[in-house]
Amino acid sequence: MVAKSKTASKAESKAVTKHKLTLSVQYADKRLQDILTRPLIRKTVQAALFFPAEITLRFVDAEEGRVLNHDYRGKDYATNVLTFAYTEDEDAEVTQADIILCTDVLEKEAAEQKKTVLEHAQHLIVHGVLHAQGYDHEEEDEAEEMEALEIEILAGMGLENPYQ
Repeated sequence: MVAKSKTASKAESKAVTKHKLTLSVQYADKRLQDILTRPLIRKTVQAALFFPAEITLRFVDAEEGRVLNHDYRGKDYATNVLTFAYTEDEDAEVTQADIILCTDVLEKEAAEQKKTVLEHAQHLIVHGVLHAQGYDHEEEDEAEEMEALEIEILAGMGLENPYQ
């Protein structure tokens, strides 16, 4: 788990620091490939990084999303974002993670929340990147901290508060 006191100071200096990023984007489900371009994804991931990172971001359909959620979390439904963090150790020099976005769930949630698919996808990417760096929302104080970071990061990108 990332030490929160360390990341708070990193968050404050985020605007001036651009961390090294190795990014792989996989469009197993190609529906969003034209609007969620690799440069936009890179910019979104970079905005949420507090450490150098190696991240694979994969867009999947509901079936692949359901299988992954079932196999790794024991839940038999597709979810919006899954993060597989491999280096949550605060001493790790590089954050390594796979982030899975389910296009079907993402599109459904965007419509329900009256948001654009692009805005919702960027929020979920930021959310997944924060998980990759050790943030969580299991406890109320953790959820408040993570949501505040998401709001700040998205505002820095010119996007609305996703929780309003």
